[in-house]
Amino acid sequence: MYKRVRLKDTVEVPPRHLADVTPERVKRLLQDKLEGRMDEEVGSVVSVINVHDIGDGAVLPNRPGVYYEAEFDAITFDPQMQEVVDGTVVEVVEFGAFIGIGPVDGLLHVSQISDEYLAYDGENQQLASTETNRTLGVGDEIRVRIVTKSVDERNPRDSKIGLTAKQPGLGKHGWLEEERQKREAQMEGN
Repeated sequence: MYKRVRLKDTVEVPPRHLADVTPERVKRLLQDKLEGRMDEEVGSVVSVINVHDIGDGAVLPNRPGVYYEAEFDAITFDPQMQEVVDGTVVEVVEFGAFIGIGPVDGLLHVSQISDEYLAYDGENQQLASTETNRTLGVGDEIRVRIVTKSVDERNPRDSKIGLTAKQPGLGKHGWLEEERQKREAQMEGN
């Protein structure tokens, strides 16, 4: 879920910029420091958008810059447990598919895609069913639900999000459309 939040953080202004401690300069420094970082409380910082207040600067011993506490608005992405999200398959591996959901990827384990057996086709970068000829490959759009979440603030790339598509209304968009058309055909036949 994307959110606009008000945050506070301390930013170091290097000596060469001390004559230019403006909201725009502090915003750029905060963007460099925070964008792409993961935080347990607010999620992933997507963008610092507006600086509201810059406190008085503080000098630390043996440090060249001046440190300012700033209050600012940021756009964050914080996936919530049980949230249903649309994403795109970004990689297919033997044990499942990695799904891009916003600025992070989640793992859709092969056991959570379908009740059918899905074989890995490394040559075509897809998982394929021999029963129904359905495939899931890189670039496919899919609707999933978030079932596990483990945030690693030190190494955001090591954060883990587990997904499922094994419930009604979830799955590859093409499969959902096929099911909708089948239901409509059955309704017309009755």
